[in-house]
Amino acid sequence: MIYPMFVLVLLTFSILLLTLRVRIRSVQKGDIALNYFALMDGSEVPDIVTKTTRQVSNLFEVPVLFYVAGVLYLSLEVSSTLPVTFAWAFVAARFLHSCIHLTYNNVLHRVVAFGLGNLAVLAMWISIVMAVSD
Repeated sequence: MIYPMFVLVLLTFSILLLTLRVRIRSVQKGDIALNYFALMDGSEVPDIVTKTTRQVSNLFEVPVLFYVAGVLYLSLEVSSTLPVTFAWAFVAARFLHSCIHLTYNNVLHRVVAFGLGNLAVLAMWISIVMAVSD
């Protein structure tokens, strides 16, 4: 379980670094004023700034449930490998969601990746509860 959790941490930090880079470049190019970031309000921003900022938020919403399930799996010493399979499915879905969001941004494709990831986390939780209740 630690490996899918670590891969999601790496994805999150990669998107954080990308977001920082995008913000710095946008300020340097004069596309946005630095003081915009004080309250994230006040002017129109380039799409890439909005997309990267929103993607960072996405990586701190449902993934909280993923990380908690992963820690429970490890701390309860669950022997079933099914939750790990669902964990990898969630990480793959989050990676796909990030790629779609930050490139061609088709909403229908994005919602499918997002929904599949959410179902994978729910399946993780169900399989952990079932393994513990046995």
